[in-house]
Order: sequence, then C-alpha cells, then structure tokens
Amino acid sequence: MKITAIEPQARHPGRVNIHVDGVFRLGVAAEVAYDAPLRVGEEVTEALLRKLEEKDLSWKAREAALNLLSYRPRTVTELRGRLREKGYDEDVVEECVAHLAERGLVDDASFAESFIRDRLRFRPRGPQRLLQELRSKGVDWDTARTTVNEVWEQEEVSEAELARRVAAKWSPRAGETSLRARRRLYNLLARRGFSADTIREVVDETLP
Repeated sequence: MKITAIEPQARHPGRVNIHVDGVFRLGVAAEVAYDAPLRVGEEVTEALLRKLEEKDLSWKAREAALNLLSYRPRTVTELRGRLREKGYDEDVVEECVAHLAERGLVDDASFAESFIRDRLRFRPRGPQRLLQELRSKGVDWDTARTTVNEVWEQEEVSEAELARRVAAKWSPRAGETSLRARRRLYNLLARRGFSADTIREVVDETLP
C-alpha cells in the first residue's frame, strides 16, 4: 500500500486527509501526520495506519482537555470525568491527564491554592467549608488541608474577619423578630463553614 495524497481538510485546516492507493483512508491531525512522518509515495502498512488512528485519538483527547482548561483550571478528577463524559476510553484519558500533568497544565495543588484565594477574596468561607469544597472536586485530603493552612497564613486573614464580611452583606427582613434573624444569620454562617465560636461572636456583634 502506498500513500497517494495528504490533503488539508476544507473545514478543519489543522487536520489532513490521507489517501492510500488513490482512496481516502483516514483523517488525522496535521501534527500527527507530520510527526510520523508521512510522505506521498511512501509505503504504509495497516499496522501503521492503526497506530496513526490511535495517536489521533490521543491528540483529540488532549485538544478537548486543553479546551476545558481554557475556561477555568480543573483538578485531575474533574478533567478525567469530563473526558470520560466525552466518550474517551480509560487508557486514553489516563494518558492525556498524565501528559498534561507532566507539563504542569493540570495540578491539584495549584488548583487548590487558586481556588482558596478566590474564595477568600470574593466568596468568604470558613476553613472546613473550603476543605469540603476541595474534596468534592477531587483534591486529596492532605493537599487540601495543607493548602488551606498555607494560604490562610499567607493572606493573614482571621475566620472572624471573613465571617464579618459575610454578615456585612446580610440584612434582617422587615418585621422579622430578633430571634428569627439571629437564627437565619447563624445558619448562613454555618453553611459557609465557620466555627460555632466565630458564628456566635459575629452574630452577637451584628444583632446585639
């Protein structure tokens, strides 16, 4: 069998069509074709063509992953899940995630640090809630706990300060009894993961 043409795809310039013995055989990413490398006039085997298909599938998975990461950082677990949803086999998913991890494009520790800083600045949470949210995204316990502690120290914030920021944006309802208002504020701060002692302190300050 011989390659008789390698032509750019009309709708997808980054991909090429490979013709073997005058007949279209497969389409692959130009990067895959050029890395092979493939040249018109060269002999090819079915084994080589199957290998190209496998490499193209890996390329597609990496492109899908990079597209997901272009919207926001993701944990390894999140990225695995999204690639599986897109129908990629487990071995392709693992190869893709490992490839990106080696290049620092997906890193749970970096994700955790960025996530925590964002929460502290824009959506304050207590440390326990931050741990829960990171764990729900697949960050392992040790990484989540260490990162929460480190960022908390670096940002030089106190739990009470963060709770006060949440309370400052809250207000009692018209005609609401003091007891009911206190209960609502208490529940809000509890959902945000603040400790009972901090909640009582801030509730007493907000609703004396």
